[in-house]
Amino acid sequence: LEVLVVDDASTDATNEMMSRLVDPRVRYMKKTVSEGVSAARNTGISEAKGRWIAFLDDDDVWSPEKLARQVSVMETNGTAWSFAGDVAVDNELNILGGGPPPSPDEVVCFVERHNSVPAGASNVVVSAEALAAAGPFDIELTNSEDWDMWIRLARAGPPDSVSRPLVAITYHDDNASRDMDSMLRQLDLVAKRYGIRIDRARHLRWAGWHALLNGRRADAARYYARAVAAGDLASLGRIAVAIVDPGFAARRKRRGSVGHDSWIAEARAWLEPLKDAARTS
Repeated sequence: LEVLVVDDASTDATNEMMSRLVDPRVRYMKKTVSEGVSAARNTGISEAKGRWIAFLDDDDVWSPEKLARQVSVMETNGTAWSFAGDVAVDNELNILGGGPPPSPDEVVCFVERHNSVPAGASNVVVSAEALAAAGPFDIELTNSEDWDMWIRLARAGPPDSVSRPLVAITYHDDNASRDMDSMLRQLDLVAKRYGIRIDRARHLRWAGWHALLNGRRADAARYYARAVAAGDLASLGRIAVAIVDPGFAARRKRRGSVGHDSWIAEARAWLEPLKDAARTS
């Protein structure tokens, strides 16, 4: 087991914190110039020595069982990459919602239409061999770099999955995925690269939804209007919601986990100790 901490020229207390951590399994790499998430991941990949590689963005957290469960299922089934289920949390690790992930078959079926792997890079474990064959993360992509990677991995072989809530993805206004205009521009780059026909209406609906969550009603209406132009007539109603009911998205987000009580309870069981540790640190 090794932990590779890649510091992308941060200006916070990461360096000080790492200087206090004495553990031969942990290696700290400090960049002097920020090069972005893809370059940071590529640095970690180039230094990794293990058979399996997993990614964890600095604002997300794992269940203590995550790696063991995913590696076990891949070793049993002879697969090269996998994902698990997730929950969304706020900055204090309070659960906002969550539910079971799509099946591996669904992910492969739809990955060339949209990013069907749930919860981003923090969810994926992949063999070093498969990752080397797929090639590095594209440093020119700032919003779709993980999707670009999943397409390559899926074309080489299907993923495996563990349908348990093993990763918590932090939802906050500073998430890189909130740069919707940049994300939408990069869709065409990915589509051209792989000769695929993306589900543009779905991406526009997603952009509209997150604009609503952040209280940007005009942006939400604009994205939904573009979704209508892309053939999604149901977004006409979403435009009306964006204009007349600013609290709809927040209420809907809170209801997002209805029917998944056991899923939420399982995630809460491992998140609560982390919350307690954060309070006392």
